[in-house]
Amino acid sequence: MSESANWKPLGREELAARVARDIPEGWSVNLGIGIPTLVGNYVPKEREVVFHSENGILGMGPAPPAGHENAWLVNASRQHVSLLPGGSFMSHSDSFALVRGGHLDLCVLGAFQVAENGDLANWARSENDNAPAIGGAMDLAAGAKRIWIVMEHTTRAGEPRLLRRCSYPLTAGGCVKRVYTELAVIDVTADGFRVIDMVPGLTLAALQDRTEAPLLG
Repeated sequence: MSESANWKPLGREELAARVARDIPEGWSVNLGIGIPTLVGNYVPKEREVVFHSENGILGMGPAPPAGHENAWLVNASRQHVSLLPGGSFMSHSDSFALVRGGHLDLCVLGAFQVAENGDLANWARSENDNAPAIGGAMDLAAGAKRIWIVMEHTTRAGEPRLLRRCSYPLTAGGCVKRVYTELAVIDVTADGFRVIDMVPGLTLAALQDRTEAPLLG
């Protein structure tokens, strides 16, 4: 990591906007806890994307303006959201029937680790974590047609999160199709991690320094 940094990592909002840019028209999408919950704020108004929240919302809209929150309208992270025209509510059991029935085109999740073969580890590591349980991630990882991950490229200690093999217990095996970090967008392919986008000024060599598994350009 001796190369001088002439690049700037994306912030949380910028990263969420980067993910939103790639979601196609007409997809049904579940948003996980953390940065993924911000994605719904950045889909262009002219593009129809149907957002699902596992606590029982279909047609979830962006966060409401300050002072216009509905105390009873929250997502799975207990954040205030809005409801778009045509949106609906359902029971928790019906919501998970939708997940397990393969009706979601995409789920955007956070993670602690992703392996080059698409293995996912996003279990809570201790009772002090924001969500001290597996939650619905296991169902979503198995039921959604695609899993995209949004996470920091390294830990606070500088340890890589994109690995040859996960060292944490797996949420699901071989499910991840794409990873978004503050530094790059990386597809999971049969040949391993393939970089499809990087922040301006960042080189593949500098990105590789921060990644355990080999990167394909």
